[in-house]
Amino acid sequence: MVLAASMFSAVAHADDDVDLRSYNHGIEAVADGSGGYRVFFSSSGLVPTGSDDNGNWTHDIYMGTWRAGQARLNPKPFLAKPEAQEPVSVARSDDGHVLVTNEDGWDTYGEVEQRYSVYDATLKPIKKYPNTVSDGGHSGHSAAMGNRFVVFYSDEWIKGGGVDNLGTGGGVYAKIYDSNGRELKFVPIAAHKREWWPLIAASSQKALLVWQAFVEDETYATLKFAVMESSGAVTATKILDDGLRYYTYAVKYIPAIDRFFVAGTTRKGRAFAYLIDGQGEIAAKIDCMPPIMREAGIAVVGSDVFIPAEDNKLVRVHAAATSLAVTGIMDSPLEWSVVGSLGLPNGIDKLHYFSLARTGLQEADFDVRVMPPAAPQDLCQ
Repeated sequence: MVLAASMFSAVAHADDDVDLRSYNHGIEAVADGSGGYRVFFSSSGLVPTGSDDNGNWTHDIYMGTWRAGQARLNPKPFLAKPEAQEPVSVARSDDGHVLVTNEDGWDTYGEVEQRYSVYDATLKPIKKYPNTVSDGGHSGHSAAMGNRFVVFYSDEWIKGGGVDNLGTGGGVYAKIYDSNGRELKFVPIAAHKREWWPLIAASSQKALLVWQAFVEDETYATLKFAVMESSGAVTATKILDDGLRYYTYAVKYIPAIDRFFVAGTTRKGRAFAYLIDGQGEIAAKIDCMPPIMREAGIAVVGSDVFIPAEDNKLVRVHAAATSLAVTGIMDSPLEWSVVGSLGLPNGIDKLHYFSLARTGLQEADFDVRVMPPAAPQDLCQ
């Protein structure tokens, strides 16, 4: 995939102007049905090489199985094509099928397509790659509602504005598929508008859709959301924040309390968190947290939510049906990445975190039993 300066916002390394996504971008996991997880990530190599001599991105999708107590993932190539397949997003249906989606510049009519493939519980292909979600689609993320998959994606690209004046997406849309990958419904969420970077989390019946919208003549965005049922019915769109730092938000479903969780960072460098119920109503919110990382991987253990934050911190938020509270902050042995992280439960009171880095996939264990409580002066900076 050739990086088009007009199409995607840059994520520069602290030492130079190299876009970190040229090394790796996107990491997610699904249960493997036997107590472990299948971890998927997009990278230009297990030791990432970045762009080739012609400026092309060359990511493949890698996959490895991980279970509690395992020190390191042993990933292998899962999907390899001549141009970049990134960022990867995966979902697992109730019948054990796995959907994999990503944008791809290989063998497309235009510059990029959002594509998908579907596999059975043993990862044998049901719908072999590539299948098109949308020609011109990009930035898609997926979730499962029972035995239905949803791919929430952006389409088109509008030049100018956004991060570094590189442009914005041209709308957000959803497609619903059955567990064999057959398209059931197309749902335009914000059609032909300067709205993009769509994220999704789902319960067995409903999905939370979250995305950002362009603000004319400003360097920040508006964060929007809606709730979608498995039938495709969607609640009215609402605004969560009107001064969002571009791309710096994350979503997760919390099964223990049947609530959706959204965290983000404002242009003023403070983070917020919301609980949203299945009707699209805000059940709780806090507006004073350490700023979270871009593309932070949220981990959920019971009613506790863990979020990678700036300055190499891990933040714990306790969630109840109608309340949220920051209860702990600890230092991270990992240098959090702005291109993807993932946290998985590692037995009782422990987490195993993965972080994509320029040098490759980094991993570390966190013993959250020793996480210091959050002091008031640590919450807002």
